[in-house]
Parts: sequence; C-alpha cells; structure tokens
Amino acid sequence: MNPSAGDVEYEPVSVKAVLAEMKDTAELLIDLSFSAVLHGSDDVAREVLDLEARMDVLQMRARMSLLMAARSPEDAEQLAPVLGVVGAAEKISDAAGDIAKVVLEDIGLPDAMRAALPEAVETLVRAELATDSGFAGRTLGAADLETETGVRIIAIRRGRDWITNPDRDTRLDAGDSLLLRGTEDGIADVYERATGHAYEPPAEVDPGIEDLERAVDSIVLMKNMSELGVDLAYGSVLFDSEAVAEEVVELEAEVDALQSRFEAWTLRAAARVDDPVSLRGLVHLANATEVVSDAAVEISEGVLRGLGTHPVVEQAVEESDEVIVRRTVAPDSEFDGATLGDREVETETGMRVIAVRRSTGDERDWIIQPGPTTELRAGDVFLAKGTRSGAERLAALTGEETAD
Repeated sequence: MNPSAGDVEYEPVSVKAVLAEMKDTAELLIDLSFSAVLHGSDDVAREVLDLEARMDVLQMRARMSLLMAARSPEDAEQLAPVLGVVGAAEKISDAAGDIAKVVLEDIGLPDAMRAALPEAVETLVRAELATDSGFAGRTLGAADLETETGVRIIAIRRGRDWITNPDRDTRLDAGDSLLLRGTEDGIADVYERATGHAYEPPAEVDPGIEDLERAVDSIVLMKNMSELGVDLAYGSVLFDSEAVAEEVVELEAEVDALQSRFEAWTLRAAARVDDPVSLRGLVHLANATEVVSDAAVEISEGVLRGLGTHPVVEQAVEESDEVIVRRTVAPDSEFDGATLGDREVETETGMRVIAVRRSTGDERDWIIQPGPTTELRAGDVFLAKGTRSGAERLAALTGEETAD
C-alpha cells in the first residue's frame, strides 16, 4: 500500500496491517518532529508533514474498513475501542505536524530548547546512503548494525516512498535516506560509514535565563512522559492490562501538571528576554506534547473501561515494527544491583529500556529515560522496546518470561 494525497476510495484492506502501520508511523513522527526541532532542519520537518499526509489516508482507510465490519450492536461495542486507537494515532500525527511547523514557519524557539533536547532525544539522524558506502546493496541482516553498534535503522525513505518497518531482509540502496537511532557514539560511526562524512552533533548552548531553563526542562519532561505514556498505552493493549492502562492515566495527569508549571515559567521568562515573541514556539511545543499525552489515554480507553482488547488491535501491536516487553528483576539475579550499563542491555540486545518502575511500600515511582548509570534492584519492573529479535535476545539475557 502506498497512500498519497488525493481522493480516497474504499478498498478491502487488512485492518490489522493498517493499524500496525499507523502505530509505527505515529511513533516515527514523534521522533522525527523533535529531531527537526533539535537540528533546526526544514528537510526533516517536511518529512514529518509528508508522513502526516500519509497518516491521514491510513486513518481514513481504517475507519472505512471498521464501519464495513460493524453489523450489530455487539460489533459496535467491540469495535469502538479500535476506532479510539485509530483516532489517537491520528492525533499524535497532527501534534507532530504542529511541532514541524514550528521549524518550517520560523515561529520562534530559544536556543535553550535546542540545548536541552540532546539529553531528551535519543540521537536520531537522517543519513543519505552514498554510492560507495559498504552498506549499499546489503540487507540489514547482513550489515548487522544493531548488534555491532547499537544503532537501528528505524525507517527508510526511498524516492517518495517510506519503509517504516524495515527488517533484516530489507536491502539498502544507494540514495536511500536512512533514519538512524542510537547512542551518539554509535551514530557517529554509522553516519560516517553510510555517508562518507563525519557526523557533527548539535552545538551546546548556555540557556542563560533561569526561568527559561525551567520552562524548557518542563517541556523536555513532558515529552519524555508523553512518549512513555504512548508506549505504556500500546503495552496495556498488548497485555490487556488495566494496571498498565492506569499508569497511562497517571502519567497524563502529571503531564497536565507540568504544562501548568511550564506556563508559569514561560510567563516569568517573557519579562526577561529581549523578544518575548521568540517564546511562541515553546508554547506550541508544550501544547502539541500535551496532545500526545491525551492520545495515549485514548489508546488504552478500551482496557480502562473493561471492554478488553479487540484481537485485531492486539495482533497489530504484536506485528508492528517495535515490540514492548516487561521484565521483573528477580532477587539475587545478575540484574539485581547492576546498572543498565553493566549489563550492556542495549548493546547486547538492541532493546532500549524506556522506563523502570520501582515500588517502595505503597508508593510506585517511575524512572523515565533511564541511562547506563541507572541501577536495577530486585522487584523493579522495567519496560524495554525494540525489535522482536532484540526481545528474544533480552529474554535469553534475563532468563525470564515476559511479565503479565
């Protein structure tokens, strides 16, 4: 399927395949939009708008197919949460488009925003594959980048087409635009081997104004929590877990509180900057990020309301580009008392640990965006995201079944 702008007519399609593509595209859009802000890249921002148009077609086709499938009140009850998932993915797409327009329309972003984002965004870089690159003509499986460097190619732009779920059999062609995600060291290595040019990370900037720095920090935390909320929402669908869905609601409430604090810091900062209009972009970013958080709750709505998970949604999440797994740290296991860096989880498996939940008595705390120095303790539950093969390697590393 190659959706493009223009008239859309009903045609029989696999709802499961469309939902999987919408999930992958929505997650890619979040990454791309913030990458466009980080690098101040009009090219990446235009890629976001192109994918947003693609998402419009996908959601229309999904809605048509779901309407055709509803033949009774029972069907409507079962399919209502599926429509919620479709609508939520579309909201995420629209929010990403709004973020991209901050860049394209020069709405205004303080340098402090770009100074803070490298710590919030796992490095995402676009690299055009050179004709003489050693990767050209090889499959992803043969290149084995994920195992060798920890860098993953999350999408490929080939001409006007997107490959949003490349697998080990996907061949890399000269001229492909590769979206690379991973650690900065790994990115620098792969970028140079792919393009023939050295990778230049964004320059660090001193925020200067304390209130502005706090406003920016609020957005960064909102972004991290919203992305975690989306991951948990799809996890609640996959595991049909009301407990995980309730965590999504709690995260959404925290994002709302952060937005209120952001507004206060921004208003204070406006009195101290030379041009308060330059802060408009921050307001747009915060609003768009809050929309992503709201969309996460919509994804898990069916689970929250006791309607369960429709099989087509569960299968779509299972078969999408990235999978989510949960692991519990067993007492006296190799992970108990070790850091993520000690266990080299990402390097050995390609799986990214996106959050750690730690319970102390009746209190539960989330460690969001854990890094190599994050220590795991017995009883901790950690969520990891990556490819199916990476999940299998993680299972072998931990020797534990996926947590319910």
